[in-house]
Amino acid sequence: MGLFGYLILILLLFAVPTSANINAKRLFDDLLTKYNKLTRPGVANEPLTIKIRLRLSQLIDVHEIDQIMTCSVWLKQVWVDKKLSWEPKNYGGVSILYIPYEMIWVPDLVLYNNADSNYNITIGTKATLHYSGEVTWEPPAIFKSTCPIDVRWFPFDEQKCHLKFGSWTYSENLINLEMMTEDVVYRQETNGKGITENVTVAKNGIDLSDYYPSVEWDIMSREAVRRARNYPSCCPENNYVDITYYLELRRKPLFYTVNLVFPCIGITFLTLCVFYLPSQSGEKIQMCIQIVVALTFFYILLLDIIPATSITLPLIGKYMLFTLVMATASVFITVFVLNLHFRKSSTHVMSPFVRKVFLERLPRMLFMARPEIRPSSIDAPVNATKELISVNYHARKVGDEKSCRTLTAQELRVKALYSSPNVVKAFNNICFIAECLKRRDHEAKISGDWNFVAVVVDRLFLIPFTVACIFGTVAILLQAPTLYDGRQAVDLFISCLGLVASGSLKSTTQIARNDAHMIMAPVRPDPLAPEVSNYKLPDKLPDKLPDKS
Repeated sequence: MGLFGYLILILLLFAVPTSANINAKRLFDDLLTKYNKLTRPGVANEPLTIKIRLRLSQLIDVHEIDQIMTCSVWLKQVWVDKKLSWEPKNYGGVSILYIPYEMIWVPDLVLYNNADSNYNITIGTKATLHYSGEVTWEPPAIFKSTCPIDVRWFPFDEQKCHLKFGSWTYSENLINLEMMTEDVVYRQETNGKGITENVTVAKNGIDLSDYYPSVEWDIMSREAVRRARNYPSCCPENNYVDITYYLELRRKPLFYTVNLVFPCIGITFLTLCVFYLPSQSGEKIQMCIQIVVALTFFYILLLDIIPATSITLPLIGKYMLFTLVMATASVFITVFVLNLHFRKSSTHVMSPFVRKVFLERLPRMLFMARPEIRPSSIDAPVNATKELISVNYHARKVGDEKSCRTLTAQELRVKALYSSPNVVKAFNNICFIAECLKRRDHEAKISGDWNFVAVVVDRLFLIPFTVACIFGTVAILLQAPTLYDGRQAVDLFISCLGLVASGSLKSTTQIARNDAHMIMAPVRPDPLAPEVSNYKLPDKLPDKLPDKS
C-alpha cells in the first residue's frame, strides 16, 4: 500500500465519527423540533404503561429518633413514546440516542411518604432513546422516607420501612405502573377501610445487584406491591396506581450488645456484691448509690438512641428498669442491714424469736457457722476479788468471835491487814473495774449478736437476689424473636455473589467458610437480563461454581 492508500485510510477513520455525529445531530433535531414535552405520550384514551424498577445502592441511615430512612437508589423507568421513534437506516444506522431528561416528557413519579422537602428527582441525567420509541431513564437519587420505628425488641429489633412511588397527576386511566420483575403473583388484601382489593406482589421487588451492604442493618426481605387506590378526599372519581417497596431490616446487634447490654448485665450482677460487702467497711451505701448513678447514665444514653414513644418499652429499657428495681431494693435492704449491724444493748433488746431464728435456725439453713466465743479473761479477776472479799469478811467475823480471847501475833497481823482502809478501798476498786469489764464484755456480746444477725440477713437476701438476677436476665433478654430467627439475610447472598464475580470466592466450600451457607449461580453479563434475585438455589451443592466465562 502506497502513500495514497494510507491517506485514504486516515480519511476514512476520521470520516466515520464525523458522519455518525452528523447523523445523531440530525436525528436529535428532527425528533425535538416539533416535540412537546408537556403532553403525555400515547393515545389519548389509553393508559401509558410505565415499567419501573428500584435498584438499592446503599442504605445510608435509619434514624430512630426522627423515624426517617435515608437510602441511595436508582429508579429505572421504561415507557414507549412513539413521537421519539425513527428508522435507523435513515440516520446512518443510529439506533440509540441519549437526550437530557429535561427536554422530553418524563413521568411525574414522586415519593408519597417523603420526609424531605424534595419530592421529585432533581439529579440531571440523560434518558436513553431506542429507535422503536422506547425510553429508558434511570436517575440516581437519595430519598428520605418516613419509617415507623418499633423499639419493642431494641437492640435485637427488626424494622419494616417502605418507599411508596406513584404518579401525582395521572390516574390509572392515563398511566399504568408495572414492576420490572418476573416473580409476580396476584393476591387479595383488605385495606384499612375494610375493602378487599387486588394487588400485585413481587417477592424480590428491589434489585440488590449493586447494593453496598450496611454495617448496621441486614436486609431480610425486599417485597414490592402494586396497588390501585382511590383517594376520596381529593379525587374520588379515579384510582391512582402506586408501587410500594418494602424493606424488612434486622439490626446487627454486636455494637449495642458490647456497649450497652453487657455493661447493664455487669451492673445488675454488681448489685450482688452489695450483700457480700462487710457492713463495717462503711462502703455499702456508697456502692449502692454508685450503681444507681451508673444506671441513670445508661438511661440517658438510651434516650439519645430510641424515639420518645409511649406505645411500647424497648427490651433494653425493660432490663434497665429491672436493674433499677434491684438496685433500689438493695439500697433499702442495705439500710436495714446497717441498722441491725449498729444496734447496741442500750438501744435495742433482742427478742427470743429473733435470737432463735437468726442465731440458731437460719445460720444452719444457710450453711453459716458462727465462731465460738471464748470465756473472757476478766472472769479470773472477778473471782479473785470475790475470794478476797470473802476472806475479809471471814477475817472480820473471826476477829469478832476471838475478841475475848488471846490472839496470836500472826492472827493480829492478818486482822490488821484486812482491817486496813486502803486494802478495803483497793478491793472495792478492783470489784468496780471487774464489773465494768464484765458489763463491757456483755455489751460486746450483744453487739456481736446483732452483727451476726446483720450478716445472716445479708446472706438471706443474697440468694434470692442472685436467682432473680439470673432468671431476670435470661427471661428479659432472651425473649427477642430475632435471636431465634434462622433466616439468612438476602443482602448476604448478593454480597457473596459479588465476591464470586470478582474472583474472591471460587467454590461453595469457601463460601460456607465465610458464613454464606448458600450457592450462587453464574453472574449474568447482560444488565438487561432478569435480576440476580430470580436465580434459584440448586437442590445439591456442586463442589465448584461454574466458570464465570
